[in-house]
Amino acid sequence: MASTVLRSSPSLQTPTFLSPNPSSLSSKALQKPCFPPFHSPQTHKFTSIKSSSNSISTFFSPKNQHPDDEFVDSGDDKPREECGVVGIYGDSEASRLCYLALHALQHRGQEGAGIVTVNGDGVLQSITGVGLVSEVFSESKLDQLPGNSAIGHVRYSTAGASMLKNVQPFVAGYRYGSVGVAHNGNLVNYRSLRQMLEDNGSIFNTSSDTECVLHLIAISKARPFFLRIVDACEQLQGAYSMVFMTEDKLVAVRDPYGFRPLVMGRRSNGAVVFASETCALDLIEATYEREVYPGEVLVVDKDGVQSLCLIPHPEPKQCIFEHIYFSLPNSIVFGRSVYESRRTFGEILATESPVDCDVVIAVPDSGVVAALGYAEKAGVPFQQGLIRSHYVGRTFIEPSQKIRDFGVKLKLAPVRAVLEGKRVVVVDDSIVRGTTSSKIVRLIKEAGAKEVHMRIASPPIIGSCYYGVDTPSPEELISNRLDVEKIREYIGSDTLAFLNIDSLRRLLGAESPNFCYACFSGQYPVEPTEPKVKSIGDFVDDGLTGGIDSINGGWVQGPRLKKAEKVVGLL
Repeated sequence: MASTVLRSSPSLQTPTFLSPNPSSLSSKALQKPCFPPFHSPQTHKFTSIKSSSNSISTFFSPKNQHPDDEFVDSGDDKPREECGVVGIYGDSEASRLCYLALHALQHRGQEGAGIVTVNGDGVLQSITGVGLVSEVFSESKLDQLPGNSAIGHVRYSTAGASMLKNVQPFVAGYRYGSVGVAHNGNLVNYRSLRQMLEDNGSIFNTSSDTECVLHLIAISKARPFFLRIVDACEQLQGAYSMVFMTEDKLVAVRDPYGFRPLVMGRRSNGAVVFASETCALDLIEATYEREVYPGEVLVVDKDGVQSLCLIPHPEPKQCIFEHIYFSLPNSIVFGRSVYESRRTFGEILATESPVDCDVVIAVPDSGVVAALGYAEKAGVPFQQGLIRSHYVGRTFIEPSQKIRDFGVKLKLAPVRAVLEGKRVVVVDDSIVRGTTSSKIVRLIKEAGAKEVHMRIASPPIIGSCYYGVDTPSPEELISNRLDVEKIREYIGSDTLAFLNIDSLRRLLGAESPNFCYACFSGQYPVEPTEPKVKSIGDFVDDGLTGGIDSINGGWVQGPRLKKAEKVVGLL
């Protein structure tokens, strides 16, 4: 069945459906519409996990370790979302709108930011830099980015002198013009793609898998341009939500599994906006229209918006951690309110893992909404027992005389008036290595709490993510090594309970099969086919010296599943 073409008038008003012109599109691109199907869920059983004991222009003016610590302490012991993307077409202040939208997505990446625009002469202009959005861009820099279209990117990675090479969006010239791209996700077949491209003469300037996409577009023989994107994406495996820019088009694409989010909205002047989360649309006053469907390509130009299916799409596997941790509570992600999801997670914990307590507190900020849900369901007051500092920079001077739990104390301060003499329930979104959790428990007890009961608004994390999330290796994940009671002993809480994965699936209902639970089950919708898989953020090289095999510490061993497990793993 041919896909439907979604086209709007040149003024970019509400789109209307028209039949495609078969002569202008290749048959391989015109698959069935990319609306996500629904199937019966398969469940993975976990044992009980409770243990006892107006003008935008006016906006701008002229680390002591736990004594028994077996795990590496990285300071902020959370998974890291790799990045966020923005695309804007049809607004005279595109670069400034893009700047503001990137501000809204700053939580998705704090190490680098960039914006690309196309000027009146059809030239793509780019400014990228290391640091926060507000540090990279200024009024004068945004003045250097004129044009009615823009794409932008915020990136998470490790710091390093050569990291600037890896900051997106990337811009490249090829025989038919120039193209810019911003990518959220991770390609599990990056190594083999890069080796193939290098064998054929491609020269790489970065260590980013995104650069492979540009090379694949450049060598494609397909016409018109967006079919080059289709051609390239057919060779990609893994997670990608991308926005592309050429001299006259903006293209958005999402991988067939829909691992990472990407939404579309419009401003009142008809400008089309794409972003990783709806919170970015809200800030620039764009109205949310819908998601970019898994496996869909949306092409925006002077003739309006066209929609076509990228490739035949399997059952969607959207990242459940977007609702647990990554996305802001005010966002709509995968068609669901993040706030409502987290509040319900807390209610489930209060129902399934109750405990006598005097007060419910949260580990800010990501545990707050779940804690509110827990407190409401349990009929216990929610109070601010931990105060988070919002002024901790990425570097700090550590005192020469070691202060125990120094890194955690910089970020979190206990409120003795709330905690002293109380039985306290502490709600957090996840436990990764366990090092931060142990320090938080110790801080609360040192502030006079009588009992500390940890409640975690996600199932235990036992597997690394290969789809655009920077997670530790399985050996570093505490839930992969210890059972719940041992974890409770390690972090020092009186009781510990995680959200049960079966309860999580029941909450999602008919949509449950459309989510990826690999970090909780170790079963991967797209199994890495290479011996080693790139782990974003674990390394930085200069992008020029040495081949892939010479990169040290930037690769983690891919999962080696038994044959029977592989079948079950295709959720």
